[in-house]
Amino acid sequence: MKFLIIGDVVGRPGRNTLFKYLEKRRQNYDFIIVNGENSAGGFGINVKIAKEMFERGVDVITLGNHSWDKREIYPYINEQKNLIRPINFTKEAPGNGYTIVEKNEIKVAVINAQCKVFMPPIACPFLAVEEVLPKIKEKTDIIVLDFHGEATSEKQAMGWNLAGKVSAVYGTHTHTQTADERILPGGTAYISDIGMTGGHDGILGMNRRESIQRFKDGMPTRYSVCEENLRINGIELEVDEKTGKAVSIKRVNMGYNEI
Repeated sequence: MKFLIIGDVVGRPGRNTLFKYLEKRRQNYDFIIVNGENSAGGFGINVKIAKEMFERGVDVITLGNHSWDKREIYPYINEQKNLIRPINFTKEAPGNGYTIVEKNEIKVAVINAQCKVFMPPIACPFLAVEEVLPKIKEKTDIIVLDFHGEATSEKQAMGWNLAGKVSAVYGTHTHTQTADERILPGGTAYISDIGMTGGHDGILGMNRRESIQRFKDGMPTRYSVCEENLRINGIELEVDEKTGKAVSIKRVNMGYNEI
């Protein structure tokens, strides 16, 4: 089974880059996952954007620490099971932290979790994921985890903790693609961060002028989305349908004009 998993989509430029890629290459993949937590102007996701992503062929949208930036998403995330937020949010939070999707008679589980280190206070992601794994494994062995956070050490720890138990553990949030993709013992694909889809001549997808000024004066700044050097980042993942073990993992890093 061939997966396309796309890193944090930032604003309209990121969405346009994603949609161009899907238009040209959607048929090459069996299952598509996108992190959409920055897709609405760089902060959060709204209903219109989520619906368009699903209409364009995305199977599951994951989120992160910007999940609640757009209030209109609150009721929608309760209705749309394939839009998921970190599983270690409080149980009172809207939505769910994982979903199981059946495509072509194959069930795929996608889990979303958020790191603790250098992130807003949140429950332990390790315990939250371990709690639901037995229930998920009753239905499928094809399980992928979007682990959203800052610290590479925490992401690596999650990868090793789940080695041989899930198909893949991949990081999101830093907007910087890492070059440490590998398959861990037991057949779990791992990469610390799959990167960002949007303007790469800014700072983490936002215009660099405002970011630099904030570092200089320490004052609040209204950010705007970068539109320069658009690129799509992510991974191509192949998983054995019978065992749920990863066969290969390959980075995607392509400019808009290369698509």
